[in-house]
This record gives sequence, structure tokens and C-alpha cells, in this order.
Amino acid sequence: MTYQPFWFDSAINEEAAAPFHLLPQGHHTDVCIIGGGFTGLWTAINIKQQHPTKKVTIIEQGLCGQGASGRNGGAMLTWSTKLPSLIKLVGLDNALFLVKQSELAVHEISAFTKEQGIDCDCRIDGCFYTASNRAQLGLLDNALDCLDQFKLNSWQKCTAEQLLQTGSKQNLHAHFSAHGGSIQPAKLVRGLKRVAQQMGVDVIEHCRYKQHHGHEPINVTTNQGALVCNTLIFAVNAWLPTLQSQFSRSVVLVSSDMIITKPIPDVLEQLKLNHGSAIIDSRTFVNYYRSTSDGRLMLGKGGNYFSYGNKVHPKFDQPSHYKKLLNSSLAHFFKGHELPIERTWTGPSDRSATGFPFFGHLNAHPHVLYAGGYSGNGIVQSYLGAKILSAMVLNNNPQWQHCGLVNQPLKQFPIEPIRTAGAYIVRNAIRRKELAEDLNLQPHKIDCYLAKLSGSAAKVDTQSLR
Repeated sequence: MTYQPFWFDSAINEEAAAPFHLLPQGHHTDVCIIGGGFTGLWTAINIKQQHPTKKVTIIEQGLCGQGASGRNGGAMLTWSTKLPSLIKLVGLDNALFLVKQSELAVHEISAFTKEQGIDCDCRIDGCFYTASNRAQLGLLDNALDCLDQFKLNSWQKCTAEQLLQTGSKQNLHAHFSAHGGSIQPAKLVRGLKRVAQQMGVDVIEHCRYKQHHGHEPINVTTNQGALVCNTLIFAVNAWLPTLQSQFSRSVVLVSSDMIITKPIPDVLEQLKLNHGSAIIDSRTFVNYYRSTSDGRLMLGKGGNYFSYGNKVHPKFDQPSHYKKLLNSSLAHFFKGHELPIERTWTGPSDRSATGFPFFGHLNAHPHVLYAGGYSGNGIVQSYLGAKILSAMVLNNNPQWQHCGLVNQPLKQFPIEPIRTAGAYIVRNAIRRKELAEDLNLQPHKIDCYLAKLSGSAAKVDTQSLR
């Protein structure tokens, strides 16, 4: 890979050069984790924290953080605004547990980075959900009513003064929760790699999985040779359909595209954006933005490029092909401000049909596990996913093992070419609908109908529990 996302370049340039660890000949490990991103590293750390003598090995096809984990927007979001659909998916008790854990995880991640000395610009300054046009007013109400019903509502309606903290006059209304913030994702990944290695985890980079066979033990073949393990975990997210074709209809790979400015501390001061809050509007394919400690403004937008056949296309490793769209979003929120651009990039998001991740045993094999479908919510949710996977490995925490996201029947998307063609038809209808709403015009009825077919794509439940 010659082109790097801004986050990863910044992280890797601050590291001292170190030799790569190669896969030892005849390597045997208790747990082999495929994938050196958030899920794989958090899982390895969880296992070692609970069972220090367990031998854990991570194999990563590139460098840890070079995949989706190191190129997302860095917004730390919880599941609280998705409580109604979570209840429908996993039941009330599990849903309440998962929402509480997602809010707690924000603070646990922060505490862990401080304890381990991971310098990753982790700022727990909360999160704003906004209405950036009149059509978005009230879209959060059903989720908030559901949270109120179960006494779990951490969201507060913003005053006029608090609304200014979103940095844009385009935001007409907002709610704020203290359970959120922002982080430099690639620096977090690289920090997790260091901590995992200090705990005794073997991290083998430039080691690409090819195949596995066997039951007890499991034989794994890589480009660096073979290894033997007792438990195998696929923690590759967007790459899961490529490695295991049975998941080819379980997710849709879609890009989330990002743009970041050069340092503009004076502009951020004027905008009142000199904080680490994540700001997300209420459209289906959201605009999200946040500042960085070194005075940059980052904006991202999901739902752009849909990958045919769920292949990890080379476009995911290039500058964003949607720079015009990103600039348009910047102009929408920050009209009249000079915003010199440093770089654009893109990343693959594996969206499940439910909008929630899934975990399980591959082909009912008791010692081959998988995780996928984070649906654009990776930082906090991968931390929770690691709790699920480590509980499955160690068989020591029924609440996580039976949280409703494990071995669930997976809803399927249509076959190709219907899936990709349909995705673009719905995406374009959503864009036309939301452009009309930005202009305070009435969207076409057909666009409104097609937009509803996006299902769980939004980060906020707009439908009531009933």
C-alpha cells in the first residue's frame, strides 16, 4: 500500500523503527487471532488480562492499524440512540445491558489509554447529535422516549449557548451526552499493539492468512508458513467475506470517506470547536466531524462507494473519490471559513442488515470464532466485541456469551447484481431527498419511499419501539 490515511501516517511516523517479528517455524499457540485491528488487539489483551499464561498470537496481513481501524473518523459513539432496534434484536435485558456497557466503555477506553501511556488524543468531551435542517428536527425523539422509559437517558437538550459548541450555525437543534468523545484511531491501534506485545502476545505483521483445516488442533497456513492453534478467531471485519465466502451476503461493504484540514487553531477558536466532542447530524448517511488537539478539523461522510461482490476494492486504499461531496459538506457547515485541506482518504465499513455486529462459531466449529458487521461504529463496539470473543474463548462469562449478538441467525442481503444496483438506487434517492431538505423543499414521494429501504443505516432510531 503506497497511499496511507492521514491518521496512520501520523501514527507510524512517531514510532521508532523496529524489526518485524516473523512467524517462528513450527509455531504453536493457544489462540490465533487473524487481524491486528481494534477487535483482534482488544481480544488478545482481554484474554491475557484474564489468563496470563495463555499463548496468544495475532497475524496481520499488513501493519496493525493499516486496515479499517486506523482510518475511521475517530468518533467514540455508543448504542444508546439505537436502543429500540437493539431491543427488537436481542431482547430487553440484553439491550439494556449492551447500551449501559457501551456508555461505560467510552470511559474504560480512556482510563486504559492513560494507564498504559497510549498517547492517542483521547478526549472524552461527549457527543452531540444535531438537526442540520428542519426535516431532521425531532428525529431523535423516539430513541429518547425509549431511553426515558427504561431510565437510561443520558442525553440532554442543548441550550442556545450549548448549541454553539457544535461549531456550526447550520445546526438548528442538538442533544448532548457526556458518554462520547474522539480519539486518534491509528495511534490507539499502534498503542494497543505495544501493550499486547508487552503482555506476551506474539504479533506477526505482514503475515497473510491463506487457509485452515483440522479440528483439535487447528492448522493454519499463511504466507510466512504454518502454525498450529487450539482456537482460531477471524477478527478481520470488512475482509471477512473475502476470507469466508459464506458471509458474502451477510454484510455490504460501503465506504466512509474523510477529509482533514491543515492546522487551523484560530478558526477552531472562532467556531468554538476547540474540544474533543464528536458532532453527528441526523441524516441517514450522516455527516460527522470533530477537531484534533493539534488544531485540525476532520469531517467524514458514510454511504458513498458500494463494493461489488463485497471485495475490498483498491479504491479503499486511495484518496477519496468523493472529495467534491466532502467539500460540499464542509461548506454546508462552515460557510465563509477558509479551510485548507491536508488530505482525504476512505475506509471500508462492513454494514450488517441489522446495523449491529455479529459473533459466532464458524460452521458450528467450537474453536473457530468470527466477528463482523460493525456497521460504521468501530471504536467503542470493538472494545465490547473483544469482551464477547474473550468470553467465548475462555468460557467464563455467560452474560457476554449470551448477550444476543452471538450465533444469531444472520439476515441476508440480495444476491449480486441486485444488491449493489439496489444500494446505489437507494443511496441516490437518499441524497436527493436530503438535498431537498437542506434547501427546505419538499422531497419527491418516490425518493422518500426509497429512502425508507435503507433500513438500519442511520445511527439514530427514528421508529418507536412499538
